[in-house]
Amino acid sequence: AYSSAWMIIFAVIAVIMVLIGIYHIKVLPSTQIPSTTKKTTSEVGRELVGVIANFFTKKHILYYICFIILYRLAEGFIMKIAPLFLRASREAGGLGLSLKEIGTLNGIFGSAAFVLGSLLAGIYVSKFGLKKTLFTLCCIFNLPFVAYTFLAVVQPTDVYLIGTCITMEYFGYGFGFVGLTLFMMQQIAPGKHQMSHYAFASGIMNLGVMLPGMVSGYLSDLLGYRNFFIYVLIATIPAFLITYFIPFTYDDSKK
Repeated sequence: AYSSAWMIIFAVIAVIMVLIGIYHIKVLPSTQIPSTTKKTTSEVGRELVGVIANFFTKKHILYYICFIILYRLAEGFIMKIAPLFLRASREAGGLGLSLKEIGTLNGIFGSAAFVLGSLLAGIYVSKFGLKKTLFTLCCIFNLPFVAYTFLAVVQPTDVYLIGTCITMEYFGYGFGFVGLTLFMMQQIAPGKHQMSHYAFASGIMNLGVMLPGMVSGYLSDLLGYRNFFIYVLIATIPAFLITYFIPFTYDDSKK
């Protein structure tokens, strides 16, 4: 049953992707003029080195790198452990939810909350500007870790209460992640190589999630779910501090 379900899901996704690709081929404008000058491997290598070197000469760049790593530090710890916690038995410190319950809570209510959070964050930032709202976005981004700590300590049996906490997780993630994305676009990427620098910053950001994720399983086994989520809650403190004091290079009042 599981293998058939996954085959059906991925087949549907594949069909959707093909249809979207065909739609974009027909609809998207083609205004880019391809370059007729072929570059050698050495020229491409020098250009790449130049792009990377230019990235590290930006104002406040070391501070910004620390910011994009620490902003999602706690998320990196919790990302791989949260599904295991929801599924684990109560004797092991988990919530003992079924796959059906997890799929419903994450797939329906969680997805809706994520979209709603992202939309509301966009409206919020557009009205007040990123500089005035970034710390608030960081606070809401870290709401999920409070929710999971509560679930791990109390281990409630009410599925509606558990669902509320999971919905809060997705809403907070959608709302708070907008702040990090806009910061990279407005404060890190601007310059000669804007798209390359945004992509490079995104890579560093994802590395900041992967590194704590690599040790999250070890820490979870060592501490147990309850103490692990308390530890993750403490790990949010650097994100609050660096976000509160972060300098802005560019004026965002007109963004």
